[in-house]
This record gives sequence, C-alpha cells and structure tokens, in this order.
Amino acid sequence: MTATTLIGKSIPRIDSPQKVRGQTRYTADLTPPGTLIARLTTATQAHARITGIDTSAARAVPGVVDVVTGADLLPDGPEPSERARAMLARDKVIYYGQPVAVVIAESEAAAEEAAALVQVDYEPLGVVIDPRAAMQPDAPVIRPKAQEGEWAEAQMHATVQGGEEVDVNRLPDNVISAVRFSRGDVEQGFAEADVVVERSFTTPSVHQGYIEPHATLAVPDPLGNLTIYTATQGQFYARTVTADTLGLAQNQVTIVPMEVGGGFGGKTVLLEPLVGALALRTGRPVKLVLSRMEEFLLATPAPGAVIDVKLGAKKDGTITAIQGHVIFDSGVYPGAPAVVALLILGGYYRCANLDLIGYEVLTNKPGVGAYRAPGAPQGTFAIEQAVDEAARALGWDPLEFRLRNVSAPGDPQPNDVPWPEMGLREVLEAVRDHWQQRTAGPNEGFGIAIGGWPGGIEPCAANVRVNTDGSLTVSLGSVDITGTNTTMAMIAAETFGVPVDRVKVVTDNTDGAPYAGMSGGSKITYTVGLAVRAAAEEARRQVFAIAAAELEAAPEDLEIVDGKVQVKGVPDRSIAIGEIARLSMTFGGKYEPVYGVGKSAVTARAPGFSAQIAHVRVDPATGEVTLLGIVAAQDVGRALNPALVEGQIHGGVAQGIGWALHEGLIYDDNGQPLNPTLMDYSLPAAPQVPPIEVKLVEVPSSAGPFGAKGVGEPPVIPTAAAIANAIADATGARVTDLPMTAPRIRAAIAKAE
Repeated sequence: MTATTLIGKSIPRIDSPQKVRGQTRYTADLTPPGTLIARLTTATQAHARITGIDTSAARAVPGVVDVVTGADLLPDGPEPSERARAMLARDKVIYYGQPVAVVIAESEAAAEEAAALVQVDYEPLGVVIDPRAAMQPDAPVIRPKAQEGEWAEAQMHATVQGGEEVDVNRLPDNVISAVRFSRGDVEQGFAEADVVVERSFTTPSVHQGYIEPHATLAVPDPLGNLTIYTATQGQFYARTVTADTLGLAQNQVTIVPMEVGGGFGGKTVLLEPLVGALALRTGRPVKLVLSRMEEFLLATPAPGAVIDVKLGAKKDGTITAIQGHVIFDSGVYPGAPAVVALLILGGYYRCANLDLIGYEVLTNKPGVGAYRAPGAPQGTFAIEQAVDEAARALGWDPLEFRLRNVSAPGDPQPNDVPWPEMGLREVLEAVRDHWQQRTAGPNEGFGIAIGGWPGGIEPCAANVRVNTDGSLTVSLGSVDITGTNTTMAMIAAETFGVPVDRVKVVTDNTDGAPYAGMSGGSKITYTVGLAVRAAAEEARRQVFAIAAAELEAAPEDLEIVDGKVQVKGVPDRSIAIGEIARLSMTFGGKYEPVYGVGKSAVTARAPGFSAQIAHVRVDPATGEVTLLGIVAAQDVGRALNPALVEGQIHGGVAQGIGWALHEGLIYDDNGQPLNPTLMDYSLPAAPQVPPIEVKLVEVPSSAGPFGAKGVGEPPVIPTAAAIANAIADATGARVTDLPMTAPRIRAAIAKAE
C-alpha cells in the first residue's frame, strides 16, 4: 500500500468541466425519435369523489394520441396507498393537484392544450388540513388504516428504528402509526427540577427547492421491456417499484439514472411507473417533465410537525426529565419520520427520565418525502430551544450547559441502543472560542445549537477494472448528487497507487451496475467508499500476482511507481500496469483478467454532529432579521476532499436558513396551496446567506474509508434552532413557529414586552 498522497487534499469535481460548459445531459434534454409528450390534468379539489371524466374535447385536439385516466390503468381493486403506485386517481381525489388524467400527444403544445380541456366532475368531501384536527374522531377519513403500507424510502434514507409500537387501531383512521420511547419516571424528574420549560413548536411542510423538476422518459421495446431515463437518487429502488407496479419482472425494467439537478432526498420514485405504463400502452417513447407549479402541487415535500416539549433541569445543570409529544403531518401517504424526531428529542443529552411519543397523521396534502436529514431539523428546532431556555433560566452559559449534558459514546439513546463513537462533544469544544469571544451590538444576539444524524448503512458493491493503458475504470450503482464520484476516484487512486486523473468513475444502469442504495442518509461515501477501496485493493492484488510471476519476485517485494510495478529497490526490474492488464486480456493469455470486486455490508453506524453559532440583528419595530454570520463546526470523520465537504456544509446551512426564516407551504382551509410558485414560495437568495465559517472536526470512524463519515445531513439540522436562540438572545422573545417571519417575531416581541 502506498503512503497517503491524495486523501485530505481538495481537488475539483471530476464532472465540473462538462457542467461549466453546459454539456451535461439531463432527462429533459432527451427526445428520441418518435417521442410522445405527456401532460397531466390535476385535481382542483383536495378531497372529492370523481363522478365523471369527459375527455372528448381533449381527444379532439390535433396531435393528441391518447388520454388516459385512472380507470384505464387500474380498472378495479382498491386505489394504492403508496405514492409511487398511485399513478392516477380513479374513484376519488385526496389532495389538490393529484394527477387525475394524462394526455399523450405528438407535441408539448398539443399536450398542454388538451390537458386543460379534460373535464372532471367532483362531489366534494370534507377536507382536513391541520394534523391535530385530522386526529379527531369526527375528522374526514382520507383512507382506512387497513390499506396502509410501509414507506420504503425511509428505510433507504437509512434512518434508525426502535421504540414501543403503539396500537393505533383504537385511534381514528387518519392516525396511521405511532411509536413511544420511555425511560425512568418523568413525573419524578420534573418534581426534582428547579426549572421546567414547556413549549409547543410547529414546523410547516417544506419543499426541497431543487432546480430541476421531476423528469422521466420511458422507451419500450417490442418484447415488452422498458428502459427508463430518469432523475432519481436510487435507481434500484426505482426499478423495484416500477416493475412491481406494472407487473413486470425486474429484469424487464432498466433504469438509466440521469444527472440529478438537485434532489436532497426528494427524487426517488414519482413518475417512473406512470410514464412506463404510458410507453407500454402506446408502444412509443413517452416523456413527462413536471412544470414548476406541479412540483409544488404533487411532489414530495418534507412533512410539517407539531412538537410539544417539556424539559426539567436542576441548578447544578443536570437535565432531569424530557417529555415530548410529536405529531407529523404525512399528507395523504405514509412516510413521516417520527422515530428520528423522537430519537433527536431524547438522544442529544443524557437524561434518566424520558417519555416520548410520536404520531403519523394523514391530511389532505401531498404525500411527503425525504428532505436532507428527515425529521431531524424539526426535532432539533424544538429540543435545542428548550435546552437553551432552561440554561438561561438557571443562569448557565448555554454552551457550558450543553457540554454538561451532551451524550457520549456508550450512553443510551432513547431506543436503549448505545451511542457509537461520535464527535458531539468535540464540535461544541470546536466553537467554544467563537462563543466566548462573541460581542453583540445593539439589537444583536448570538445563538448556539447542536444537531446530529445517526448515520446511514446499506450493503453495496463496486467494481474496478484495469485497462490495457494502465488506467482504471470504477463501476458504481450509486447516483452522484454531491460529488461522491470524485471521492470514489480519489479512494480508488489512493488505494491502487495511480494518479486520480487515471481513474474514470462510471455510474452504470441497473442492468450493469453493482448494487448500491439510494444516495441519501449520508451513507454513500461511508458505504460505497468501502466497496471501492476493497475493489481497488483486490485489483492491486491481482496486478501484483501477475507482476510477481513475470518478474520472478514475491508480491510483497513489489511496489507501484509511476505507472509501473517494480521490485522494491530495483527499479530496472519493472513492468507497466498496462502491460499486466494486456497479459490478462489477450488471446491465448494465461492470466485471469484483472478485475477487482469489492463489497460492503458495514453494520456500525457513524453519527455525524454539527454545532453552529448564529449571529443576528433584529429590528424590534418590525421583527425583521438580518443574519450577520454563522459558524459551523462539524465532525466529518476525515475530510477526504475538504473542498467537497465544506461545500456540503455551506449548502446545508443555506438550506437551514430557508427552514428558519423563509420556507413553508401554505394551504387554505379547502386544501388549495397558496404559494405554489417560485414567485410566492420564499427561498433564501444569495444576499440573505451570510458569511459561513466552517470548522472541520475529524473524529475518525473506525469503519469508514480512511476514517470518513457521511457529511450531507448534519449541517442542515441545527441552523434553524441556532437562529431561533439568537433571536431570543437579541429580543428576549421565543419564536416557536417556522418560518420565523418578521410578523411572527414582532408578535413574539410584543408578547414578551
């Protein structure tokens, strides 16, 4: 093994040149000969029976090939209770914007015109938007419990599980799952406390804010097989769901993962089964690209939540009890990450007495999906404000109070699983100097918060082929959405012993790629990186075995230098790597082809933690917040490519600012979205993102490649809480609802005065 020369260095992304030049191809760019264009007709009611669909006017538009309804795709049986399988509504619509029909036409213009001409008659039903109201016995029933299924995407995002499953059969139909964690005696814990903080927090449904809309192209062949080009973060999961939905064998469906123009957990499976069904129906390629408004109407936002927290603490700084009650708004399909939120509420800090319960509730809103650390920003916004308020009430410095209580490796999480090795204490210590040296001007405040992610795991594989020119080709099944292919090239180059520019990384389709899970949950570098390292090690071993035979030397006496395998200390006795590959891939050759296969099934999680300090100025007259700066320290295990790691942290903090001050989907009482465009949905613009100082903390993982951990999830988690605590420091007022808009802050100030 060569000494480390690449790991820890910042190198540009290997896909940067084609992106800068505009050469990267996205799904919407593909239009094979004969492609038909699909456009959706969506529901204008949030909850209603479909009493009739008139497609005659749409069919009369020149260029229209077909108009398809739910009855065409699923003539009988119950309508599916999972988002990806519910291609078109048939008997009733359950959220505003739900696809009801789809027009297939020869052109975009014809499809657009015809989709608007489809006439749907509705018989309105009761609408429920507030998850608390949906839990009431007399609430309109969206779907009976018996039809509910598991949300597999949560598993792929690699969240943890556990807890006591609560029987929801006695609860109203809209309450589809519940879980509880308990330890000790919370009432006794509160009785022992010198301070008890009790507050209710709300967070809205939030769109992931990706630039590229969902886009899928399905191409059939004469044998009934499908090739689907799509923007997905998880090609194997997309294949499984599509094949199952369409009644095909998995080897009849090929998913080609295209470049993803932003996903953040929101691009797994949405359009693939529908577009595949249309392609099979017409026998021609069919492409469907959502409009921006459709993205807001029918895609998969992060769930909203209502979180009640009660926390007790003593004067000596001990947290004595934590009680939490969480309601997640799952929209019309199951999928809210209640377990993660509860583990966050009771897991950051040592506490002998816990009582945490979480509910997943259906409402007449789009089904939710994953969004960067699902469940963690919501839970952290609540617990970190409660901890901060308790510290200040007791006269403790908020940072020192956290250090007094933070969990350490070996301490039990709420599910009684011990925390593995982690850098929670280390990230707090990393920002201590910044915190102690803070100086606030008029109407300014500083807030601190921590946030963490348990870490993702999933089996995977990778292949490394040595070519006859001495270069390497790394074949992967993971989708590169954050620059992970660059990191994989570095791992392969470092392990094998060649320059990184001699390594090409290929993300193959589901027919040829080695298995990898969804790119999400902060697990690709942690898991696929291990497989790449193992594959490169195996390829290197094979090369050395051939070289040993050719050079008549022992493998352990060999080394790789400048593209050659040579005998240590005798550089004249050498053979080029390319020649070794040629000897293994030639007619009449006596050596097996050099081809390294690596696999990974790591079971040890590597949690990642971030500590952030926010500096704000608040106009007391208007409540307007100006962000002056954020310091973010994160335990990254080992920064294999510091530039990419810092980029992930910058991006996560920016999205956390969106959670804190800008974003939230708004619905009226009838379930109609009120801000379904980028003109109405507020995202932070560049001037609203302040200077972000990043501090990389390296507490190496014993399992990850070269000590690395996943880094994508943690930076988004504590930002909203840190800003909320800074607002409280500046104004003396607690804002408990996201986003913390100027009117809400002004109202909180007025209430505190």
